[in-house]
Amino acid sequence: MGSATEDGSAQAPVWVFGYGSLIWRPDFPFLERRPATVTGWARRFWQGSHDHRGVPDAPGRVVTLVPAPGETCIGMAYRIEHAVFDHLDYREKNGYERVAVSLTLDGTEIADGVVYIAPVGNHAFLGDAPMEEMARQIRRSAGPSGNNVDYLVELADALRALGARDAHVFALERAVLEN
Repeated sequence: MGSATEDGSAQAPVWVFGYGSLIWRPDFPFLERRPATVTGWARRFWQGSHDHRGVPDAPGRVVTLVPAPGETCIGMAYRIEHAVFDHLDYREKNGYERVAVSLTLDGTEIADGVVYIAPVGNHAFLGDAPMEEMARQIRRSAGPSGNNVDYLVELADALRALGARDAHVFALERAVLEN
């Protein structure tokens, strides 16, 4: 069942790809949830979080996707009704945009979907930094959704549960927890 468009026709449900907190904390209704991948993208802790894992004067670091030819990013896909976008657009408001992507569900089925990406140049984009600098920022950051360390550890644990290998996330987790 889809929601109605302005002309009264039904809109089919849509797949949304989650690669950060959406993997382990889907706070929205969904029709189906499946492990998924997107190709040509890499997950990076390059987006500032002024509204969830940090505050305006001391932003945390959260993930976005950056173009990476030949790479595959593992996450979770949710099939949702269009009405859920109102909630997701608000949740992902701090510099993220909806982008159309091709998903591979369960390693075999190709489907069209969308993903929220915080592009280079958005108002909260932090970009790359030395690993220890990112680790220091994550260790000291907290916001309305909790501390930034928890976000990183929850993501790393969720990726391990999916059998994912993500050198960036796991190296950052080591850097944060070792000091």
